[in-house]
Amino acid sequence: MSTNKVVSTGESDLLTLIAQMSPSLDDQVWAFVSVGEVSSEYVEEHALATFRETEGTTLIVPWVRAEEFHVCSEPMARITLNIHSSLEAVGLTAAVSQALASEAISANVVAGFYHDHIFVPQTAGERAVACLTLLSAAAEGI
Repeated sequence: MSTNKVVSTGESDLLTLIAQMSPSLDDQVWAFVSVGEVSSEYVEEHALATFRETEGTTLIVPWVRAEEFHVCSEPMARITLNIHSSLEAVGLTAAVSQALASEAISANVVAGFYHDHIFVPQTAGERAVACLTLLSAAAEGI
């Protein structure tokens, strides 16, 4: 059994999460890439995140590194929701995805311990932030 203390932190109220999410667009352009093997040194130096799948390991790397890989996404923008959301919160991903889907913007959500990060096509980054800002303003008015 783990000796780590389990602590539930962060906001879990959906209306508060949406009203206070304060979406911000990262200046960095990102790419999702898939690799069979990669050195831990490469991951530590270049990857924002990793996820192991049966088909290979997905890395999120700066777009300038994408040409090093055969399997690569289009350029992606990262939007950070600047509210400390609980990992146990229910509905935030659905609300954000639904709002972006209504604008025909694809959303790839990565949850960190403190914040949720939404990856959208780079060409839709500004529009996605505007959409989420409107969603947040509507929730504040409730």
